Amino acid sequence: MTTGIGTDTGIGTGTGTGTGAGPDLLPVARARRVRAAVRELLRAHRGLALAAFATMTAATTVGLLIQPLLGHIVDLVADRRGADALALPVTLLAAVALAQGLATAFGLSLVSRLGETLLAGVRERFVERALRLPLSRVEKAGSGDLTSRVTDDVVVVAQAVRNALPELVRSLLAIALTLAALAVLDWRFLLAALLAVPLQAHTARWYLRRAVPLYAAERVASGARQQQLLDTIGGAATVRAFRLQRPHTALVSDRSGEAMSVTLRGVRLVLRFYCRLHLAEYIGLAAVLVTGFLLVREGAVSIGTATAAALYFHSLFTPVNAALVLMDDAQKARAGLARMIGVADLDLDLDPSTRPRRDPETDPETDPGTVTITGLTYAYAPGRPVLHGIDLTLLPKERVALVGASGAGKTTLAKLVAGIHRPDTGTVRTGGAVGLVTQEIHVFAGPLADDLLLARPGASDAELREALDRVGALAWAEALPDGLHTVVGEGGHRLSATQAQQLALARLVLADPPIAVLDEATAEAGSAGAALLERAAERALDGRTALIVAHRLTQARGADRIVVLDGGRVAECGTHDELVAADGAYAALWRAWSSTRPSTSFSSSRPSPAPLT
Repeated sequence: MTTGIGTDTGIGTGTGTGTGAGPDLLPVARARRVRAAVRELLRAHRGLALAAFATMTAATTVGLLIQPLLGHIVDLVADRRGADALALPVTLLAAVALAQGLATAFGLSLVSRLGETLLAGVRERFVERALRLPLSRVEKAGSGDLTSRVTDDVVVVAQAVRNALPELVRSLLAIALTLAALAVLDWRFLLAALLAVPLQAHTARWYLRRAVPLYAAERVASGARQQQLLDTIGGAATVRAFRLQRPHTALVSDRSGEAMSVTLRGVRLVLRFYCRLHLAEYIGLAAVLVTGFLLVREGAVSIGTATAAALYFHSLFTPVNAALVLMDDAQKARAGLARMIGVADLDLDLDPSTRPRRDPETDPETDPGTVTITGLTYAYAPGRPVLHGIDLTLLPKERVALVGASGAGKTTLAKLVAGIHRPDTGTVRTGGAVGLVTQEIHVFAGPLADDLLLARPGASDAELREALDRVGALAWAEALPDGLHTVVGEGGHRLSATQAQQLALARLVLADPPIAVLDEATAEAGSAGAALLERAAERALDGRTALIVAHRLTQARGADRIVVLDGGRVAECGTHDELVAADGAYAALWRAWSSTRPSTSFSSSRPSPAPLT
């Protein structure tokens, strides 16, 4: 089993090896699959869906009594009836309004509950799949693609479910039942009203043909903008160091401009959409009024009936416009939902490109704590391998340091041993679970104790304190306002980089894997906390096989063996003294590093774990 101890799985740290190709975005579900997914969710909640539909139908039907009552009042006035004759229809109008209001409120609550339930199902499946995505797949897509789906798309779909869905259901029912009511008054009123339908239908088709691809493009542009922002902000220190502020600002501006351009195209599309709708309304209302005039003149209907017909058609303005306008929200939501379902539907067991991070091959005959790497080759892009035929064996409780220039393949090899990536060729066999600690540590929001319990659920308070004490973190943990129950992370007590790294090492101690991989785990602490973290790592690794991506050569000096990578190949292998004596690549690195350090006598033997303060 691979145990992720200190890194936020799903967002990679990168290896410095670019592919030169565009992002391979995560899949988007087709329209047919989106409809099928919604039907599957509805079947699971059929009772709630039927109750919501029945209640909304009843509320709309009751509301349709208002126009005939108003028409009846018109007839009473036209016949010069007394004021007493108006008492009953007015009373009935008040009763209808009250009944419709109560039924509508209850129906909308049922529709909202149904929508939120369906959304929760999609969101939970999406999050479950997103958390299982392999790091390599997220890196190919770009973290902006995934984060825009987690944030922007979820928000768009949620807003549609809470606001657009109830109103859309209500509007569609009102349209259907109002047309039926027109037919009940006189079938010729229905024919007159239907004169508006061809233009409305043409407008709807015209809009949908353009809106679907437009809003899909808007979601992609939003993801590209977010990716560029993440790249620029995440690498702010490097951007400043190389004075790349201007080109990176230009890149952000370009991505933002592209997103804005797509949004403005959507605004222009909606404005043209409204113009066509208003023309359809004019045609329909004029036809109903002319029909009413002709029927009254012939004595086929009363003035009140003609009035009710005109009011019926006028009452269609709001639901028809709402239904067509809500298509705008529906298309945005459908585009977002398609992106969510595209991830939720990933068959992580069958699709090689989306298989979840899995354990390196565990051989039951391999001695516990042993790691055997044979003929290992790996490429981020086809035909451009970053590791070539790596053969390496780590013995039980041995510490091996990986050293090499940036881009040599150190982090890639560490991730392969941890099971994050899958070898293209060759094998990685381990004698037990592998724990991974990287330089990017995520502190989960909540009590500090809960953060530790992620590594060993059910651990006692004494075990948590023992783990913290082992990495030198108990003193500051107990000094927090509420001790181990202090809320840390987002919205809570802010931990320093050194404290966060100690927390990750404490999780490693609690998980207690026989094999540990440290990928520059002390790199973010700065010189002030480096010595403290190196001692903490020393104690956390005690009794384990360890593969250490060395950020500082003091870590390599204290290892049992040093492996020097150059261009994805093993260039040298041996102890510190052996490699210095060989006067090769490692010796050159050691001399360059030592020249920048204070004059100190170094020993190649591993120091015993010292008490941490």
